[in-house]
Amino acid sequence: MNDTGRRNHWEGVYTAKGENQVSWFQETPAISLELIELAGASRSSAIIDIGGGASRLADFLVARGYQDVTVLDLSAAALAAARARMGDRAGQVTWIAADVTDWQPARSYDVWHDRAAFHFLTERNDQAAYVARLRGALRPGGHAIIGTFAPDGPERCSGLVVSRYDADSLAVTLGEGFELVDTRRHEHVTPWGAAQKFQFSTFRRQPD
Repeated sequence: MNDTGRRNHWEGVYTAKGENQVSWFQETPAISLELIELAGASRSSAIIDIGGGASRLADFLVARGYQDVTVLDLSAAALAAARARMGDRAGQVTWIAADVTDWQPARSYDVWHDRAAFHFLTERNDQAAYVARLRGALRPGGHAIIGTFAPDGPERCSGLVVSRYDADSLAVTLGEGFELVDTRRHEHVTPWGAAQKFQFSTFRRQPD
């Protein structure tokens, strides 16, 4: 799927459905918050949430005192929903409407967080473009936290085929320069009670 197709798909999803009507909705992003803390993020660390959409992670980060939070998503509708929910606190977050595969990072970040965006990139050129942006945006010594469907997780989501990973296959896809420091399985329960198997892996960016 090309950039325009991806954007149209996700704009349609977030225009048609409320935040708790999608399978990936989380009332509390507990595992993401835990892994960000374990990565050593301070309240002044630069954190970017890739494919954050209408996720509540930004709400929780701001509430916990994190001062440099960015959310990137290709759906302007999703970002608008998140901003509306956060109200006045939305001004404490930087919002970027872009497709991560052709985004040009203007700065570097200490923590790159991605829950369930990367696994929608099933073509090698899109995966390579994502990794190039990751390398360009994450400072040496910074941490990338990437959550995807596990090998025994769903094969499709939101009508789209996904790529499933364990820590080893994800490390191979990212390539050299990323040291695996943590991996764990996670079972996400959708708003309608279905269980989905995820894996979350944390990598430390090595110096070039």
